Amino acid sequence: MSELAPSRKRPLDELEREDVSEPSTSKLQKSDTDAGEKQGSEDVQMRDSTTSKADEAHSDGGNSESEQHSESGERTQQQKKAMKTESGRARRKKKKGDQDESEGPKKRQPRMRRRATKEEEDAAKERKAQAEALGIPSAPRYPKRQSALLIGFCGSGYSGMQIQPDNIKTIEGVLFKALVNAGAVSQDNADDPVKVSLARAARTDAGVHAAGNVVSLKMIVTVPGVKDLVARINEELPPEIRLWGFVRAQNSFNARLVCDSRKYTYYFPSYLLIPPKPGSGLYDKLRGKEASTEISEVESSPVHPFWQENATASHEEDLARKRAWRVGPAEMERLREFVKKYEASHNFHNFTVGREFGDRSNVRFMKEIRVEDPVVHGDTEWISVLFHGQSFMLHQIRKMMAALVLTCRTGGSPEIVDELYKAPMVFIPKMPSLGLLLEEPLFNSYNGRMTVNNQNFKPTDADYRPLIDFELHKEKIDAFKEEFIYKNMRGIEDRSGLFDAWVRSVDKYSGDDLLWLNREGKVPQECVIIKGKWRSNPFREKRVFDTTSFPSTAIVKKQLLEEAEAAEEDEEEEVLDKKHLAETEG
Repeated sequence: MSELAPSRKRPLDELEREDVSEPSTSKLQKSDTDAGEKQGSEDVQMRDSTTSKADEAHSDGGNSESEQHSESGERTQQQKKAMKTESGRARRKKKKGDQDESEGPKKRQPRMRRRATKEEEDAAKERKAQAEALGIPSAPRYPKRQSALLIGFCGSGYSGMQIQPDNIKTIEGVLFKALVNAGAVSQDNADDPVKVSLARAARTDAGVHAAGNVVSLKMIVTVPGVKDLVARINEELPPEIRLWGFVRAQNSFNARLVCDSRKYTYYFPSYLLIPPKPGSGLYDKLRGKEASTEISEVESSPVHPFWQENATASHEEDLARKRAWRVGPAEMERLREFVKKYEASHNFHNFTVGREFGDRSNVRFMKEIRVEDPVVHGDTEWISVLFHGQSFMLHQIRKMMAALVLTCRTGGSPEIVDELYKAPMVFIPKMPSLGLLLEEPLFNSYNGRMTVNNQNFKPTDADYRPLIDFELHKEKIDAFKEEFIYKNMRGIEDRSGLFDAWVRSVDKYSGDDLLWLNREGKVPQECVIIKGKWRSNPFREKRVFDTTSFPSTAIVKKQLLEEAEAAEEDEEEEVLDKKHLAETEG
């Protein structure tokens, strides 16, 4: 019975040394308890004990049945005791902070960081040497925290949202410089926004405005000597760019990747719904197409009442009458019927540039598109259309708006939208940038996760993560929109009639590219674009309608005249690589 007694317990480090140094055959000669302690496994303990019992039973075959039964009972009790001891030891090891004395506390493994390249190391050494030569002390290093910045801006005079090289004026470029000047970005990272992982939730085109957008980056949130960092950053920003606030975010937070959806609004004067003027190129082209089809002259669209009088008036006289015109319930109903065709998932390859029909990234999901009731400001009536989608491609909303307005004003069928989702490539012009406004990006999924996470913390705890919510700044945002966005938009239209100039440039066109504007809701073969095939009279878009900053009416007229007289016009479509197309999404 003595051979079944548990042997002396030895420290774990001694057992680990034996596990490395002793051959496997010597281990099998150990007692059952030693084997169980070394292996740390209940299964091994059970197997070795069972084997030992079988050997002993075979060697002691001459014993009486009662003695065998007694020894078997004792073995079973000791076996259970050993198992219980080993099981308890395993449970204790699993508890946080309860380690064997010989092991000591476990150290947290440091996070692996990317090693700097030789070029980066050389550049850092050169900067350090230059600073030492000039007697400039090394800048102190402060901890950075992943943050989400809530901003708004008027895009007039800026070349879009995303930061660009060659000192091109962009919203992000001005914002990043302000962050550096305010101390939120260190001088070591001031030369490259990539160092602080700069990203934006929505990229806007040149001249496009935003009431709300989110920029994420690793930022110094506690700057020595600065009590109100938001106010300090706004001091460095021009008045047309505002920082509403910032919140601490998760370390993995990326504004573009985490954003669930975006909301845009497009504003346009209601007079764009007046049909083309009789005698214009588009009017004659569409009437001629109707006459050549099964639609008879009796069934073809009659002259709109607006054009039944003063058919020979000048552009200025026409514009004054257009601004006094008011949209009716029938036109509003057509708009609302049409936009329903945009909702849900569709292949929007004809509503962007540089993408083939088979490109899977053309499929976008539109959550809701809503046409608001018209509102009069000054002499002009305005209509707004809200676009709520997961994401948008380059020029997508402006092309969707053009298809909406042009189809409704020419009496086209809403069924044409279903045809535009199909393979044939057609040309859709862009509405002016002036009317487009990014309302806000939404982070519903992220906010939901943070709501669950915050249940275990107080707002003052380091692990608490506030939600990304523009509603907290609604009063300031509404005042900014009225002062810097709406006034700018209406002022340019009142002074220059930019939207009227755009629609007249469309009506002037007499080629085949817009023959999809028909009452049958079909895409004629004449307007299908075949890549690499020459077209006799392609539609030429004017760059002036991509601009949102016009100091005077004379500048608009001058640009229109210069573009009309230019021998080479804008490209029919922009040619962009896939990397640039991905960067333009938002």
